[in-house]
Amino acid sequence: MKEGTTGGIKKAKMKKESEKKEDKNMIDDAILLMDNYGPDSQALHTSLKLAGFDCPAVVIEDDGFLPKDVMSVYGFFLGDFKAAMGGKARPKYFNEIPVPEYWEISGTNSGGKVQDLYRERGKIFYAEPKHRRLVKVVDWYDERGVVRSSDHYNRYGALWGRTTFNAKGQKVNRTCFGADGREIIVENFVTGDIILNEEEEVRIFRNKTEFALHFLVRAHFKQSRIFFNSLSTSFFISNRLNSQMKRDILFWQESVGDEIPGNMQIIFRGEASRTATVVVQRKDAYDRLIALGAPGDMVHKLGFLYPFARENAHRPEALICTNSDRIEHCEELVKALPQMHFHIAALTEMSSKLTGMDRYDNVSLYPGVRTAVLDELFETCDYYFDINHESEIVSAVRRAFLHNHLILAFRETLHNGEFTAAEHIYPAVEWERMKADVEAALGDGKALKKMLQKQKKAALAESAESYRSLGSVPAVR
Repeated sequence: MKEGTTGGIKKAKMKKESEKKEDKNMIDDAILLMDNYGPDSQALHTSLKLAGFDCPAVVIEDDGFLPKDVMSVYGFFLGDFKAAMGGKARPKYFNEIPVPEYWEISGTNSGGKVQDLYRERGKIFYAEPKHRRLVKVVDWYDERGVVRSSDHYNRYGALWGRTTFNAKGQKVNRTCFGADGREIIVENFVTGDIILNEEEEVRIFRNKTEFALHFLVRAHFKQSRIFFNSLSTSFFISNRLNSQMKRDILFWQESVGDEIPGNMQIIFRGEASRTATVVVQRKDAYDRLIALGAPGDMVHKLGFLYPFARENAHRPEALICTNSDRIEHCEELVKALPQMHFHIAALTEMSSKLTGMDRYDNVSLYPGVRTAVLDELFETCDYYFDINHESEIVSAVRRAFLHNHLILAFRETLHNGEFTAAEHIYPAVEWERMKADVEAALGDGKALKKMLQKQKKAALAESAESYRSLGSVPAVR
């Protein structure tokens, strides 16, 4: 080796590490600003964390059950509910809400209700997962059965907000209570005004954007780069902030119709004050934007980083989660795949139609399945059949994806289709094609591996390096 070569390699390595650190700092300077914390927002937040970036996550619309590492614009001003509740700081169970004497509370795994003899007085909405029956919202009805108010509870069991409605059931205003019980925020849904009762003064904002801008100042985020995933309030906030450099990034997570969304056109025309880059997180949306003439240098495709729990172990164990006995071609598949063991789990009791499946040696039933048992099933199974009609339970398809199950579905029963490869979605009349593909996967480990790769590709599974490249997205003057 020539003299000086080792030093050159060391310098190159140090330069690379320096560039990586610089890219990371460009993202650590940012905040993730989201209108709400739905599945797509959660996936983006998780991806940034898995890539090693510690961006503060801020949500504008609070539902009271945000994760501990996510702050909200409203919650920032309400105080510390956990400290205020002390030892009682836990979510409120459905039968713990206060009701007048002799009124009756009842509930199922999907929701609850309050009755005064024969008359329904209230409806209880649960936080996810619903089978835990933790109260998020309670609607209260008048004598005509029209909702007149909604009580909002948080993860600490505290009443943090109350929305009132007019006689037509239309929203009028919402009051947000602080941890000490005081009225802190009053929002008028008719005029859009928001009143903030801070300790030193009362402030009035004309709209949600102005209110959120005040939050950015108070939380010391005004100078931060902003990553956002909505062309609504989050975009309005970014656009109201002045900057000589366009460093903000829109993460587009929705579909695209016949034309480019109007606010996105503002970005592409260079008229947005701080945004010049759009990162698209759906393949169909990216392809559509390019086809509609979106500038290629401003649009980038990037999926998600997923917290996979384990690798597929190639075991002939399949899981079906359902709260209905309507499982498409279930018996046919059980009979046609005797080498596959089917585990069918439900949160509720099972009908006689479903319990009758117990006569097959390759079927195990789990009525009223406990959480610990369900967790174990996701760990021990390597296939997931998304073939139950009605709604999905326990976010089963996403959980199966994160446990590297091979997911197969019928077009008529598909839930959370972004986690299923198009090749593994079949018309119900072609159930035998599904059976043939399962047989191929069971008989050949390489075939199963290729099918799992297609599944990850369909979900736009990314690497940490892909996310680190965000730090290299150039700012535009």
